[in-house]
Formats: sequence, C-alpha cells, structure tokens
Amino acid sequence: MDAARVRWHRIARRLVVGTMAYNVVEALVALAAGVVAGSIALVGFGLDSVIECAAAGALLWRLGVEVRGADHEEVERSERRVRRFIGATFIGLAAYVAVEAATTLWGGNHPDESLPGILLAIASLLLMPLIAWGKLRAAAALSSASLKAEAKETLACAYLSFALLLGLTANALAGWWWADPVAALLMVPWLIKEGLEGLRGEDCSDCS
Repeated sequence: MDAARVRWHRIARRLVVGTMAYNVVEALVALAAGVVAGSIALVGFGLDSVIECAAAGALLWRLGVEVRGADHEEVERSERRVRRFIGATFIGLAAYVAVEAATTLWGGNHPDESLPGILLAIASLLLMPLIAWGKLRAAAALSSASLKAEAKETLACAYLSFALLLGLTANALAGWWWADPVAALLMVPWLIKEGLEGLRGEDCSDCS
C-alpha cells in the first residue's frame, strides 16, 4: 500500500477502536439507567450499542486483512462478508426498535425520569456525527463499502440519541411518555433500507 492509503487505514482503525470503546461505556450506562428507570427506550439504546460493537469488531477484522498484505480477491471477500454482517445488524436493530416501540405504545408503559439517560443521549448526539464524518472520509479514501456501511450505523446511533433525548426530555418535562417510541419508529424504514443494501452487497461506486 502507498503512504496515503496506510495513513487512511491508520485513521480508520483508530476511529473504529474509539467507537468500540465508547459503545462499551454507552451500553453499560444505558442498560443500567434503563433498568432503574424502567425505560424500554434506554434499554434498547444500550442493546444498539452492543450491536454497534459487534459491527465495529467485524470491520476491524476486515481492515486487518488488508494491512496484513492480503491480495485483492481476499480483501474483496472480506468486504462482502462485513457488508452483509453489518446489513444483518441493521435489520436486527430495525426489528428490535419496531417491536419494543410498538409494545411500549400498546402497553402504555410510563418510564420514570432519567437524568443519566438524558446526559448520555446528549453526549452521543454530539460525538457520533463527528466520528461518522471521519469514517465516511476514510471510506471514500479507501473505497471501502463496509467502512461506509459502518459509518452509517454510527449515524444511526446519532439519530437514536436524538430520538432518545426527545423522548426522555418530553417525559421529564411534560409527561409525554409516548414520545420516545414514536420517534424511534420513524427510524425503522431507514434502518431496513440500509440493511437490505448491505445484505445485497452494494458496490462502492458511490463511496466518494
């Protein structure tokens, strides 16, 4: 690999490792706060962080394949595997969000206020778009569809953070318990679209 590609590989790996480290903390805080407050939205947010860790781990393996000097065909095979894996995680996340949001609305569950959840949502909303932007730049430089797909999953986390923040804030200030499942449901069509593209193994003609 030339010097520029090595540099972008290094940047991509740091971004992916950073995402994994943050998602571990995010998952622990969200799951603990969700259980205490009885918030399905917070628990779902924590499980989303676990899914993102798995996707980031798969992408880290794919980047390592090229760094180890694999030939073009092996790199392409690893690209397809990771894209399909990330696509499957999108579909799994969409199914979980849809079922949990619908269950919350149907059952009329009223979660308690959660200040830790609100602070976590703010932190993720500020941080995740910046990480996703860096990954998209690296994906364009490396022509990596799998990195682009994982960057979109990071953007999905930012959207979930926004939906979670709206829901938790509306519940805390106005008692609108239904706000967070409604906001989460709005994300499902986009998650399904991205998941199907990953499972089909879209090419990287638009990575730039």
